[in-house]
Amino acid sequence: QYTQLAETWWDPTGPFWPLHTLNALRVSYIREQLCSRFRLNGTDATPLKGLSVLDVGCGGGILSESIAKLGAEVTGIDVVERNIGIAKRPALSSGIDIDYRQQTASELADQGTTFDVVLNMEVVEHVADVDAFMEDCCRLVGPGGSMFVATINRNPIAGLIAIFGAEYVLRWLPKGTHRYHMLRKPKEIIEPLETHGFGVEKPVGVRVNPFNRRMSINTWTGVNYMLRADRC
Repeated sequence: QYTQLAETWWDPTGPFWPLHTLNALRVSYIREQLCSRFRLNGTDATPLKGLSVLDVGCGGGILSESIAKLGAEVTGIDVVERNIGIAKRPALSSGIDIDYRQQTASELADQGTTFDVVLNMEVVEHVADVDAFMEDCCRLVGPGGSMFVATINRNPIAGLIAIFGAEYVLRWLPKGTHRYHMLRKPKEIIEPLETHGFGVEKPVGVRVNPFNRRMSINTWTGVNYMLRADRC
């Protein structure tokens, strides 16, 4: 499905428009959290300069490019070859240097590569073995580094809103984008992080207004949520 949709990644009015809206919100969140974590100057135009960042499941590169524009040295990996090709196009045209690779987190971790920051955003709900995937992502975080995770909670309300409402009623996402049994409760993400030596900050929720299509951060994590975890 993601191979078929690859050409529409960068169309803000296409099937991935919710991702474009969400991207602005999560970039602001990531920027604020990293500036606090690494004591960076948040008013600087490129506050993340000097940080190495890995974007796992980078898709068409929307998040990767946004983070690179903040000064970070970004690597983006995805298992879909066509996505990598799509991601490279805007980076080349804008002159932004991003290292895109068709590779799994496991393959990269086996090479012993680590990063200051690992972005694990909207990926865990698409992997079959979440514990193994989280272990691989943890291996990719260097000493003193951080990981960000964003996903959808698993409960009847989340299923009703994020799947039935978004995919079948409002048609904001293609049908079949998410499967209920693969949605992840916060504890299913937090437990492996803590097992592998991470301290987890309190998750934040993402509120979606269906009338004006705007998104905002709040304290309720019942549907969408994001969190930061730091290697102790």
